Amino acid sequence: MSTAQETVEYATEHAPRLAWAEHAPEVYKAMIRLDAAARRGLDPTLYELVKIRASQLNHCAFCLDMHTKDALAAGESVERIVQLSAWEESRHFYTEKELAALELTEAVTVLTDGFVPDEVYERAAGRFEEAELAQLIAAIAVINAWNRFGVTTRMVPGHYEPGHQ
Repeated sequence: MSTAQETVEYATEHAPRLAWAEHAPEVYKAMIRLDAAARRGLDPTLYELVKIRASQLNHCAFCLDMHTKDALAAGESVERIVQLSAWEESRHFYTEKELAALELTEAVTVLTDGFVPDEVYERAAGRFEEAELAQLIAAIAVINAWNRFGVTTRMVPGHYEPGHQ
């Protein structure tokens, strides 16, 4: 019989492979500026949903930790965040614009056929003005770059606090 005072043993936290931002500070600063530029003109909720979905696809635990916490801090619901990994089966949680952004995020992130299908691009183009679509594409590209830094260097999730970069 277990008691309330019993201690649960979790797996040991891994160490990062490399503190890349410390060793490439100019690249890190450029990424911060690029990220800030990419988010301009995009709805903050949409922006976080895109970042979470790309991070799920890329298996970037650090970015998932960061962007789910940022989304929650900005008022996003737990339910919508949880459903992101199955958004196609839970479309009713999202607006048509968000769905187009999520579909485009998957197409740009995965690129399994080597290109973004015309119908995916056209759906997004039908929901976003051209300037906003350009920003969305930039945001998707930027989170994919962040994911690659995070996954490659094995950045450790669980320590991020919203508002503390």
